[in-house]
Amino acid sequence: MDVESPYSNVSFYSKLIPWGYSVCCTMQEIIPGLFLGPYSVALKTCRKELLDQGITHIVCVRQPVEAHFVKPYFTDSSFTYLILDIADMATENIIRFFPKVKQFVDDALSKNAKVLIHGNMGVSRSATLVLAYIMEKLGITCSDAYTLVKGRRSCIKPNEGFFAQLNEYEPIYKAKQILERGESSSDNQRYKRKSEHLTEVVDVDLIQPPSSPVNGDADDMCVKELEIYCNQLNLL
Repeated sequence: MDVESPYSNVSFYSKLIPWGYSVCCTMQEIIPGLFLGPYSVALKTCRKELLDQGITHIVCVRQPVEAHFVKPYFTDSSFTYLILDIADMATENIIRFFPKVKQFVDDALSKNAKVLIHGNMGVSRSATLVLAYIMEKLGITCSDAYTLVKGRRSCIKPNEGFFAQLNEYEPIYKAKQILERGESSSDNQRYKRKSEHLTEVVDVDLIQPPSSPVNGDADDMCVKELEIYCNQLNLL
């Protein structure tokens, strides 16, 4: 696996941190520059701790009923927010937010900033977003990503629907990367240009997984299958 240098020393199988109240109520750095935690670590009283850690970008995940307390607490230019309305329900279409979160985190890290992703407790919705980011960034499976994140924040517990969407996302991001590399044929150059139009709009109910590639290797899928699959996901 070709992993970028900042992440080359990330261990997928580090010893699990025992669950405890103190663990769940604090934030942890999952990979260099990316933190996961509850909303309570981003209150006004936490300003110094956030800045001391180098955190200037925050992904705030909530649903309308939580908006009065899970919200941006800093209005000055020291912090940049991405606010996402996501319900912690198995039927919630969270996969549509994965590209937007990846772009936000990548932009922050490219500026040597650090990012905190938080929801209410930092165990389901925000954890799912972190898992999706790590899967695509490191090119790893949902299972390996879960092992990595669980080893650093032992209280994570995405709901069943979110796990299903994370597993759906594996072939999606791999197919997109193949199209972006344009390595199969000259026709892929056209698909590569189309892949630049990736949006957050993905109807999970319409996803029909492609036929299983030999040995589970997405790189062996033919270009036509990739085009059909991505069209089903509204990615092209």
